[in-house]
Amino acid sequence: MDKKQDLKIASVQFEHASGDKTKNLDTIESLCEKAAAAGAQVVAFHECSITGYTFARKLNKEQLLDLAEFVPEGPSTERLRKIAAKYGITILAGLFEKDAEDRIFKCYVCVDADGLQAKHHKLHPFINPHLTPGSAYCVFDLHGWKCGILICYDNNILENVRATSLLGAEVIFMPHVTMCTPSSRPGAGFVDPALWDNRHNDPTSLRLEFDGMKGRQWLMKWLPARAYDNAIYAVFSNPIGMDDDQLKNGCSMILDPFGDVIAECRKLDDDFCLASIHAEKLQQAGGFRYKNARRPDLYRDILGQEHTPSQKVAWLNQEKN
Repeated sequence: MDKKQDLKIASVQFEHASGDKTKNLDTIESLCEKAAAAGAQVVAFHECSITGYTFARKLNKEQLLDLAEFVPEGPSTERLRKIAAKYGITILAGLFEKDAEDRIFKCYVCVDADGLQAKHHKLHPFINPHLTPGSAYCVFDLHGWKCGILICYDNNILENVRATSLLGAEVIFMPHVTMCTPSSRPGAGFVDPALWDNRHNDPTSLRLEFDGMKGRQWLMKWLPARAYDNAIYAVFSNPIGMDDDQLKNGCSMILDPFGDVIAECRKLDDDFCLASIHAEKLQQAGGFRYKNARRPDLYRDILGQEHTPSQKVAWLNQEKN
């Protein structure tokens, strides 16, 4: 393995404004300034951090096209480029993208002072029926590291994480808008927005909800396994506060190839966490040995069987009923 320099990555949480790209980009710039001052070389934000997310379930196609932008020609990508140049960093953030055929994608971009370096289209979008699923994995070079991007639900299909890893990714950015929604699993559900409004007077009640089965406890059932099994660094970013009419719990974090949380946001507010990643862990971790021990001859045909995908998001389906 070529000698890699340690890399300082910040994972951010913030309360975005639905549909207000200017306000969100102002917040992104403020947090980038602070993260860069703390030594971050790369700053990662959550899914649709530029546009807002859950409110998009209410938009028709024309409204969604008005919200979406061309990438990289659009104003949001250019604003990110200017922020990146100003602070000497690389930024990853999310928005809705449109193309010349009026297709709309859930997009996540990697931008530095030179402009767009990578983008990923969400493979498993669901928030709006007018979104087009992505059709490819994304692996790119960043400061001498091989990086990948998988957006939210993409990470719940473990084959996506393994495939991105097998394509060479050593770091996978995992932007989300997740947790604190109902599902069939025990303990799931919404968190009362009143607890957010009262968080300064009663942080304990909100923390119990955020850290329990509605939030962090669920995340910790599977996210460390993605990092551990694939011997990758996982950079998880998630909003905190109100996302349209839903409350989100943040807990943006960075995990190492051992599946250990090495940095995590714990404020009940906009925040970032910072971690240095080290190349030696990539081969020290068990997942490195397990990937080398694979026997594709046993399961190549099994994994390649024809399959019709079915994606049902519990809380969204409940709304429709």
